[in-house]
Amino acid sequence: MAAVSCTVWDSVLELTKSAQVKNCDPQLWAIQLSSNLNSARVDLPSMELAHLLVSHICFDNHMPITWKFLEKALSFNLTLNAFNLDTLRIMKSIDDVAHLSQIFGVQLCEPGLLLVEFVVSIVWQLLDASLDDEGLLELGAEKNSRWLRRPEGMEIDGHENFSEKRNEHHELHKVNTTMAIELIGEFLKNKLTSRLLYLARQNMPSHWGGFIEQLQLLVVHSAALRNSKHITPDAFLQLTSDTRRVLSRKCKTISQHEFHAVMFSGSLKSSVGQCRGASQSAVWLPIDLFLEDTMDGSQVTTTSAIENLISLVKALQAVNRTTWHDTFLGLWIAALRLVQRERNPSEGPVPRLDTCLSMLLSITTLVVANIIEEEESELIDETLQSPTNQRKEKQGKRRKGLITSLQLLGDYEGLLTPPQPVSSVANQAAAKATMFISGLTVSNGYSMSINDMPVNCSGNLRHLIVEACIARNMLDTSAYLWPGYVTLANQVPRSVPSQTLGWSSLMNGSPLTHSMINILVSTPASSLPAIEKIYEIAVDGSDDEKISAATILCGASLVRGWNIQEHTILFIIKLLSPPVPADYSGSESHLINYAPLLNVLLVGISSVDCVPILAGALMPICEAFGSAIPEVSWTLPTGEELSCHAVFSNAFTLLLRLWRFDHPPIDHVMGDVPPVGSHLSPEYLLLVRNSLLASLGTSTRRQLRRRRFSKILSLSVEPIFLDSFPKLKLWYRQHLECIASTFSGLVHGTPVHQIVDALLNLMFRRINRGVQPSTSTTNSGSSLSSGPGAEDAQARLKISAWDILEATPYALDAALTACAHGRLSPRELATGLKDLADFLPASLATIVSYLSAEVTRGIWKPASMNGTDWPSPAVNLSSVEQQIKKILAATGVDVPSLSVGGTSLATLPLPLAALVSLTITYKLDKMSERFLTLVGPALNALAAGCPWPCMPIIASLWAQKVKRWSDYLVFSASRTVFHHNSDAVVQLLKSCFASTLGLSPPHISSNGGVGALLGHGFGSHLSGGISPVAPGILYLRVHRSVRDVMFMTEEILSLLMHSVRDIASSAWTRGAMEKLKKSKYGMRYGKVSLAAAMTRVKLAASLGSSLVWISGGLNLVQSLINETLPSWFISVHGLEQEGGESGGMVAMLRGYALAYFALFCGTFAWGVDSESAASKKRPTVLKAHLEFLASALEGKISLGCDWATAWAYTSGFVCLMVACTPKWVLEVDVDTLKRVSKGLRQWNEEELAVALLGRGGVGTMGAAAELVIEIGL
Repeated sequence: MAAVSCTVWDSVLELTKSAQVKNCDPQLWAIQLSSNLNSARVDLPSMELAHLLVSHICFDNHMPITWKFLEKALSFNLTLNAFNLDTLRIMKSIDDVAHLSQIFGVQLCEPGLLLVEFVVSIVWQLLDASLDDEGLLELGAEKNSRWLRRPEGMEIDGHENFSEKRNEHHELHKVNTTMAIELIGEFLKNKLTSRLLYLARQNMPSHWGGFIEQLQLLVVHSAALRNSKHITPDAFLQLTSDTRRVLSRKCKTISQHEFHAVMFSGSLKSSVGQCRGASQSAVWLPIDLFLEDTMDGSQVTTTSAIENLISLVKALQAVNRTTWHDTFLGLWIAALRLVQRERNPSEGPVPRLDTCLSMLLSITTLVVANIIEEEESELIDETLQSPTNQRKEKQGKRRKGLITSLQLLGDYEGLLTPPQPVSSVANQAAAKATMFISGLTVSNGYSMSINDMPVNCSGNLRHLIVEACIARNMLDTSAYLWPGYVTLANQVPRSVPSQTLGWSSLMNGSPLTHSMINILVSTPASSLPAIEKIYEIAVDGSDDEKISAATILCGASLVRGWNIQEHTILFIIKLLSPPVPADYSGSESHLINYAPLLNVLLVGISSVDCVPILAGALMPICEAFGSAIPEVSWTLPTGEELSCHAVFSNAFTLLLRLWRFDHPPIDHVMGDVPPVGSHLSPEYLLLVRNSLLASLGTSTRRQLRRRRFSKILSLSVEPIFLDSFPKLKLWYRQHLECIASTFSGLVHGTPVHQIVDALLNLMFRRINRGVQPSTSTTNSGSSLSSGPGAEDAQARLKISAWDILEATPYALDAALTACAHGRLSPRELATGLKDLADFLPASLATIVSYLSAEVTRGIWKPASMNGTDWPSPAVNLSSVEQQIKKILAATGVDVPSLSVGGTSLATLPLPLAALVSLTITYKLDKMSERFLTLVGPALNALAAGCPWPCMPIIASLWAQKVKRWSDYLVFSASRTVFHHNSDAVVQLLKSCFASTLGLSPPHISSNGGVGALLGHGFGSHLSGGISPVAPGILYLRVHRSVRDVMFMTEEILSLLMHSVRDIASSAWTRGAMEKLKKSKYGMRYGKVSLAAAMTRVKLAASLGSSLVWISGGLNLVQSLINETLPSWFISVHGLEQEGGESGGMVAMLRGYALAYFALFCGTFAWGVDSESAASKKRPTVLKAHLEFLASALEGKISLGCDWATAWAYTSGFVCLMVACTPKWVLEVDVDTLKRVSKGLRQWNEEELAVALLGRGGVGTMGAAAELVIEIGL
């Protein structure tokens, strides 16, 4: 057999030699060879043939004809790729000699990888040799070349002989140097070698950085390069600095070309970006949605709003591929739109303007600061790692982008007009800049008397933004010199006071007088040193000074001190956690001695949105004051008596708001959530707090961030757990029991039973004894007695607040049962509940949780809201229902089953009637506001889950009490419809897409974009009543109440696909298609139309992905990518099959829309880098999704969708991932990337396959290089 084989290969060799001598046509040789091998029954392609031909060529027959024979053997599939067979052996030999693997620190031994290293080494050696020839090598950081080796022990001629020889060869030396430099240029220009070098640039950044440093040295100093006739220094820089678009080839189809055009379109400033529904600012739509959703404040997230917004901004910058100045400009515009939507809002219980301004001037500014610090920390790290340890660039691209964005922001005058409440502050900011330019000194702040302000000095929101950036060291006062920032004409100050009252006086040493305190409370601090001064007084001053300093901290500096808000809240948190005095020896908590100071702080921050980090300070206060017996009281400067119960109630109420306690028990017992409890719990709050503090790491970026904070402030980053607070933990356990089941088992004579009796006597002491309720035992075992014990009820309740809260549910159960049985009138019940809440405001939490739980049990008879027993909504209920119907209709939602103006008597569940009656008894004063802020959201959430028309009834009752809140209450009530009707949710989502894309019917729409989606505010601005509510605003207010989030994801995906069809239909009508075919400008028109359609498709995808991310967060996004999208591709869809040219285009556009949809969702949830905790889950999900795509490319999965859709999605998603999220590619394992790359090649996407492998790191660089050589890119 072996002899036969030898005979076959001998004949092959003879045939080849004969054809070689005769110079035979390679194709004829290949045909003859194929016939001979088939006759000999040799399996083709043959490895043996490959070895034979390569050996024949490489040793003695290295001539053009033999290489053509080998090429034909490959094309006829007679042999395997010789590159893979023998190149490895050759490259290994080169590596053994040149030590490439050792120099580049790469352990893999692949032919393609070694080839890249070999090409880099050749170019680098030429570069170092050229530098050495001109004496420039020592100017570099490394001083010596890693490539050039001088022989040791060389005999050096005398100086005279050496100089003579050098002169003799000088001209030849110059020619050689020039040739070497030009050869480097050829390597950089050549299609194959430049692509191999680009692979090194992508995957060997440290080595490439050293190479570029040497190359820049040549560009700056080389005389030979300057004198070269074939290449210039600028051309050198361009060849190395060009990032080379990932997909540079001429695309196969116009649709793919336009997809890439839109992908790289930057800020979309072209005419394409101005199409309906796709204005320049629309690319930042996700930021608008995020900011508006964050305003809701009903969720506690493991990451702060700042961190989430940072991740979102970086994601959009990457996917939109915009400059940083465009990105920051988009962020400022989105935040300004948020403020402008609150210019004339409908009045409600919680004003939003201050929060919106904090979003613009504090949150957004801190986001920009962090993004800038991230880049500058990387520059610092690079400097520290650099051998020269010299920073080349003092200012990064992002800081420059900030400056440019703020300069451009001046063109948006309509957005910069300040709301009336802050117009004077904006004017002061402009006056400060005017005085600076005029050369006049200005006090540390810019707060001044109206009489001292320059004439006609008009400021806007840009002036406030710039001041916020200056305060955080992102800008300096050179910003005042920007063209158009201020106008000096007729702006001469009337007078400049040598010392203004207020903060400047304080900094100059003036004592805290009563008048100064009033000024400091009403005027924000102007700088960090000023707020530090107040903090030091709060720590070291007298008792009265401490109280005053705490009051100042919680004043305007907290609410509107936008330049120092983050410092103020940290100082307050620090003051809420005073250290244990060194000489303290008491048995109770040391916190008790700080009661007056703590109470001022707790009351002061009760009106603002707080941060989860505050939980670590509130829980110790609750534990200490809730356990204390109220035997000691403190007299405040106002003359008011302060007790332990009051301090506890203020802290406990604030903790509950921080915990988002208002979510009703119905959220715990419905949907795909645990039957008892919720992820919103004290434990979860502490986990969030611990996570946020743990993020204060020791990296360079974290150190830069901490540099912004006060040097005199130190916060403990030690984790805190609920086990440290046994009383709070016990109460929380009882709270869960109250939700889970009814109360029973109260034993007569026990301490708890005695407290219950005392509470009942306290609650119903006003009841006339002549008509007292029956003393029969209630379900809880207690009686509603107003006997002799009623007078000393408060004396009997001088016990700890935790003990009172433990007994409260039993007292409530007795009272509600008595009311249900007629032994207690509704008015008496409401009065009793109010008395209990007045005695211990913290009991409101138990009242809310108990009554909410009883509503969900459904065991109580409905209460008739007839105006006799319970308050009646009849006066305005019909009007409220009609307005709700109008709001829904204006938003594009029609609910035929919605009853309006019915004649049936209004009823509410008894516990809900009791709760709403309790809230109505409160006066709208400053003291009651703190508690209504807790009860109000809980009442709304509970009523929203009850059958229609419970919410309109409650809105009607409250509208009667506070008429100026009518619009707000009607809007809140309108959201209830979506709790009960999934079809209404679908209609609302459809309106969101239609309004954003400019596809709405005439009675709803405008030209689309952000304004159509989110509107311009809400209120009675239109003549004749309430103005329409934008669909996006309505969705953001209701999405948390839709429990089936998977249902919403599927609907959003379906609406996205239908929107693509509508976009295509509007872009290519039948008449337009005919015109396109006939017109001599048809191709140009087609490109513009397609690009415009692609831009709107991208906008639709960004909207859909934003809604998915906002609705369900990380888990929903991962479910979408892991389950929903693969299922969609496999399933056969009922979408109508569009025919003709537009039909094929629709299928492709759908694929591209899905590609953007998936990438947007992923970047929003995971980020584009590895900074967030969520990014740790990304590799697993990506691997599974890419394996699905690989199986589809290989034909292992049968797809139900149109082939063009699947092709467009796969190529589009991979293209976006390679171009926009390269760090994602690095996280995917090598085998998966190679599978996807192979599948792309099968679909004729060779360059995309190379680009994917090129981004996969060193592990795939070899495969990428081999593919580059094979396809000749």
